[in-house]
Amino acid sequence: MFEKQVKNFDALVAKCPRFERKGKSVPYTSANGYMFALINKEGEFGIRFSKEVQEKYIKEFKSGYLMSHGSVMKGYVLIPNKMFKDLDQLAVYLNESYDYVMSLEPK
Repeated sequence: MFEKQVKNFDALVAKCPRFERKGKSVPYTSANGYMFALINKEGEFGIRFSKEVQEKYIKEFKSGYLMSHGSVMKGYVLIPNKMFKDLDQLAVYLNESYDYVMSLEPK
């Protein structure tokens, strides 16, 4: 599961030229000092959004928050695996997340 998700994640990030994939054991993206997408050790994928957008997407995706090491990753919406069937749409969400972290005060 994990290796398949890493391949999916790499294909997704390849559609987004404004940033690149980082991490060896835990693939992630970051910008402006903030991580904004990652795959946890269980192979689950999460994208970071503003608080208002999180609630909207949790309902729309019929999902929840990403968990990592037994804790809720605040701000990260768990992306259902079925959404990887449409990488173009998923890239829209990932770019939205990038725009969100770029709007924050740099770390």
